[in-house]
Order: sequence, then structure tokens, then C-alpha cells
Amino acid sequence: MHRSIVNARSVAVLALALVAAPLGAQQRQPAAAQKATVFDVTPYAGYMHFGDIINGPLGTSLKSANAPVVGAQLGLSMGPNVGLVGNVAYGSSNLQVGVPILGGVNIGGTSKHVIYDADVELRMPMQSAGAAQQFTPFAQLGVGAITTKFQESVVKTSSTSFAGNLGAGVDVTVGRGFGVRAMVKDYVGRFDALDNTGLPVKGNTTNNIAGSVGLRLSF
Repeated sequence: MHRSIVNARSVAVLALALVAAPLGAQQRQPAAAQKATVFDVTPYAGYMHFGDIINGPLGTSLKSANAPVVGAQLGLSMGPNVGLVGNVAYGSSNLQVGVPILGGVNIGGTSKHVIYDADVELRMPMQSAGAAQQFTPFAQLGVGAITTKFQESVVKTSSTSFAGNLGAGVDVTVGRGFGVRAMVKDYVGRFDALDNTGLPVKGNTTNNIAGSVGLRLSF
């Protein structure tokens, strides 16, 4: 009789264990699923340093003055540490002539820039525990174009030129589904002054460096 009671208890414990195991797995699965995001959107604002478009005689140059930029990125996850990113940004500034000793002098014209590119994003997996898990460094590499429009009085000209880019930054998780993205990105391109202005010069290949901070929303 005693042995029967022990066997019955053993069977009951085993049955409870078999029932509890799937329930525990179901409870853990949503927690893991919450960390896996399909895509994210990051509106951002920043500041851009434009390179010299044309170098003239006696150390002079023509460029867009450094100016604020705004933009947005759309990211699509392709795996735990790899994703695709589409980006568009806009900036407007004054035309500026570089003069030795005097530095940059605004000449009254305006320059508008629309930047669009597609990138591969590589994210560094963080194994540290605690607060360090909130920080995820990443790097981006891609290609796109820069459309530049110049206007000086009644003279207008524009050019769309190929531009490669390389960027790096860090994502900081603030809460469930959102965080802060800080990034520095270098766009390398050339404004074709010969084809668009008739001037007997070629535009320089320039480094246009943007630093930005945005709100990253994950879905």
C-alpha cells in the first residue's frame, strides 16, 4: 500500500513536470520575441561639414557653409547583427568663398543638398551584463547620391552626383521599442561644375561629414 502511494506521488510529480515544462517555454518565448525586431525608423537632426567644391587661384575656394541637416533612416533586420538601411537627408546653407587669412566669406547665394543612400549595417553583439547591454555599436557602408542646387541671384544650377558613404555610431536602449542613435557619417562625392555651370574647372571630390542624434523606434 505504501509503495502504491509513493508510485502515485511519483507519477503526479512527473506529470506536473511535463505540464510545467511547455508552460515555462511559452512564457520565455514572448520575452525572446520582444527583443527581435523586424524594422526600425530613426528620424534625426545634426550638423554637416561640407568640403570645398572648387579650388580657385591664390588659395581661394568655393563651398557650402557648414549647416544643420535633418533626415530619417529606415532599417530592415536581416539577422541578429546584420541589416539594410535606407537614408534620406536634407540641408540648406549659404554659398561661401574661402579667402586666405579672412577664412570663409558668405557671398549671398544659397545651396541646398538632398542626400539619399542605401547601406549595409553591421551591429556588434554585446555580451556584457547589466547596463552595458543597453549600448550597441554599429557601422554602415553604402552608396547613393547627392543632389546639389545652387542659386545666386537669377542664376540657378543643380547636379546629382554619385556618393559613397561610411559611418559609425552607437544605439542606446532607453525603453521597450525605442532608444537613441548617435552617428557620424562621411559622404564622399563630387559636384560636376563643368557640366552644370560651364566653368572651365572640375569640382573636387569632397568629404562631407555629418554628426547626428535621433530617436530610434523599433517594431
